[in-house]
Amino acid sequence: MTDAPTASPLDGHRRLEVPPGVESVDLDAKFSQLLFRASLLGSKLTEQKQAARAEQRELLGVLVEVDDALAALGLDRELVALGRGAGIEATRRRLLGRLAKAGVRPMRLEGLAADPALTEIVGIEVRPGVAPETVVQTVVTGFFWDQEVLRRAQVVVAAPESALPPVEDPRIAELRPDESVEPETVEGTGAEPSVAESPAVEPVTVEPEPVEPVTGEPEPVEPVEARARPVPPRVRRQARAAGKPGKRGKRKK
Repeated sequence: MTDAPTASPLDGHRRLEVPPGVESVDLDAKFSQLLFRASLLGSKLTEQKQAARAEQRELLGVLVEVDDALAALGLDRELVALGRGAGIEATRRRLLGRLAKAGVRPMRLEGLAADPALTEIVGIEVRPGVAPETVVQTVVTGFFWDQEVLRRAQVVVAAPESALPPVEDPRIAELRPDESVEPETVEGTGAEPSVAESPAVEPVTVEPEPVEPVTGEPEPVEPVEARARPVPPRVRRQARAAGKPGKRGKRKK
């Protein structure tokens, strides 16, 4: 049994012509140039991806702020009274759904220890029985973007119970003497001044202002002449009538 000749894969195809000067090419140098160009292209692509991700991050941050604005509008009593609350809530749910598709999800931190990488503490509150630095309230919701923190949450954490003011038994306060006013002692004697021995108020004397004497001779006063009032004619006639009988009597005598 003899082996049959096998057909070559190059049968029926024309061989490629080798360009002149190829034999003198330095393959190591050409391969190094090719690697340099590939690395340069890869760095450019990385920079473009980083720039695009930064722009996407900025856009997602703006959408998160829009969600904050919608949440604030949902608490407006006037809009709720006008029947706009349901529409605002529906718009917010749709926005959060779009953000979830982009890899953005809100943080749920209540009951967990505050992590500086995730939270920003804006207040403290004393909660008996709660461990210190535990998140008890979220003021501004934080968001994750994939494995990154898109925005840190602003939270209120629990304070240690030692921060509570001491509670005093009211019965102890009743047994204490009155310490509201401490009596002052009189200097030199050490005795406490009584109400009757209170210092007298010194009288205030007011000196009269000096009057400047008037110098010079007094001005002469001119006498005023009294004018005689005119006698009415009726009175004159009565006086004449009264004087006539006297004259007649004298003549009779």
